[in-house]
Amino acid sequence: MKLSFLGAAREVTGSCFLVETGQVRFLVDCGMIQGGREAPARNRKPFAFDPQSIDFVLLTHAHIDHSGLLPKLTRAGYKGPILATTATADLLQVMLPDSAHIQESEARRDGRRVRAARGRNTEPEPLYTLQDAQECLRQVWAVPYDEELVPRAGVRCRFRDAGHILGSAIIEVWVSEASGTTKLVFSGDLGHPGRPILRDPTPVRDADILVIESTYGDRAHKDHSASQTELIDIVERTLYRQRGNLIIPAFAVGRTQEIIYHLHRLTREGRLRGLRVFVDSPMATEATRITRQHVELFDDAARNLAAWHARGRDLPYLHFTESVEESMALNKVRAGAIIVSASGMCDAGRIRHHLRHNLPRRESSVLIAGFQAQGTLGRRLVDGAKRVRMFGEDIPVRAGIHTVGGLSAHADQPALLAWAAGFQQAPRQTFVVHGEARAAEGLAGRLGAMPGWNVTVPVPGMTVQWPENTEVLDHA
Repeated sequence: MKLSFLGAAREVTGSCFLVETGQVRFLVDCGMIQGGREAPARNRKPFAFDPQSIDFVLLTHAHIDHSGLLPKLTRAGYKGPILATTATADLLQVMLPDSAHIQESEARRDGRRVRAARGRNTEPEPLYTLQDAQECLRQVWAVPYDEELVPRAGVRCRFRDAGHILGSAIIEVWVSEASGTTKLVFSGDLGHPGRPILRDPTPVRDADILVIESTYGDRAHKDHSASQTELIDIVERTLYRQRGNLIIPAFAVGRTQEIIYHLHRLTREGRLRGLRVFVDSPMATEATRITRQHVELFDDAARNLAAWHARGRDLPYLHFTESVEESMALNKVRAGAIIVSASGMCDAGRIRHHLRHNLPRRESSVLIAGFQAQGTLGRRLVDGAKRVRMFGEDIPVRAGIHTVGGLSAHADQPALLAWAAGFQQAPRQTFVVHGEARAAEGLAGRLGAMPGWNVTVPVPGMTVQWPENTEVLDHA
């Protein structure tokens, strides 16, 4: 058996792993590269394999850095099934068409630039189209948590709750060959224990090969109580003392729903008051609707809060914008608004307009509640940029920039180590992925210090062979 690391190796984007035996080839995730100027070109590169040779795809969750190249895979000739949990399948119905719309819009914009600069009447091909996304969605098979499935002879798999976003999964895979059966475990993105709404990540007891994420592999989040206190302070200071707006870049799936949860719960407890919350993202609106359809995946506290919300008493003002005109009207609001909008890393979507209007204002604040990849506008703000380039303008950054890591949907280093400690004995080989080099190496060092753990941080394109001492065959 061969395992190739085709994405999310020493970076937090583009998750894609290829497993090959003499009889079967399958992918775990097929994600888009996000962040940085090189991302569009990297996404356009041909796949490192023949898409028509892939037998099936296992998808850990719906975030675009894990699912966003699935329509490109279909466009390139892939005809097989894409296995995902029921909630993930529902979310893909919203996310992949939205991503296709962005690809088509960017292609049209690039065409206008070429015509303006060179006078050539060309229309660049989008990475994929809405039709590609719709064809891809017909290949999605919705599967339940915790049941063993046989997508192909010689391969069994099981999806376990990862607690990261709605429908997210740890995937256990058993691959049978003449030499015996090998168990692989792909952690996907692991949620932080005790987070709101979703259940904690499911413990896994055994594996021959473990592929584990490391987004926050070198650091610990603030504890939940401290993060709540910090959130309350930011809201009260911005809205009531400074009389500005609070802008929250948030992923449409997962983070937006958690922000709403926190604001509602703190209102219910009397710790916040008089809130006016605007969710300005059509996809977030749809994702929130889907989230409410899957109450069976909530933890007990989230179910209780949902029941309170359904009663409709003493709720904070919450409005989901629908039209572009409504979104534009928010930019005229000078004080008292909490605006939650996508994208979560500030690189696209309506959030950029809200930042453009509020970054120059000392009375406003920006709350960063999720990971910001290298090369993104969000990362530049976190790193303390005094000016940023947006819409062809230099925008001064005078607003307060606040990072509340305790609201992250990713497990921190202590939580990752605690989940790994749930294995009854160390996996025979562990690969640390989905983290920038420092984070991946930080987690690898801590795991490697545990008795019996053999840990590697793969480089992009690396292929290893099992069971022959996990020999490195090549890398791109």
